[in-house]
Amino acid sequence: MELVEFEASREIHPVDVIEQVAHANEWSFERSNDDEISITVAGLWTEYQVSFSWMEDFEALHLACAFDLKVGEPRTLEVMRLLSMINEQMLFGHFDLWEQEGAIMFRQSLLLAGGAEPTSKQVEGLLSNALEACECYFQAFQFVVWSGTPAKDALASVLFETKGNA
Repeated sequence: MELVEFEASREIHPVDVIEQVAHANEWSFERSNDDEISITVAGLWTEYQVSFSWMEDFEALHLACAFDLKVGEPRTLEVMRLLSMINEQMLFGHFDLWEQEGAIMFRQSLLLAGGAEPTSKQVEGLLSNALEACECYFQAFQFVVWSGTPAKDALASVLFETKGNA
């Protein structure tokens, strides 16, 4: 079976859609070039630096969401354990540790093969998923990095559900 190569053209650049969403939400953003945009979004626990990159070779829109929390070498192994436990629960996207920088980030991609155009709803969903994941697990990362809490205990502390009312 031989695949036929198909060259699709796009009416709008995928990063233009993200810029429109950022502008409509009055988020601070910087467009460094045609294929990249960075947005700063305030969360409950910290500010998130969200970068979108258009990867032409893969026809994919890549999102990377970082936050200000540096992992020192002594806590790297326990953070890796926590990442593994968190990623087991993720339906979309995943967390990574960039060891050289000691930075934790959430990453996810939107495949737009064949000339598919991203919608503002898709972009908002991608961003919303990233921010929800970061907000949910940020404190677990803090517990492991700053207080030396074991990964299992840190994760349990952020996943508890409150039942009933006071």
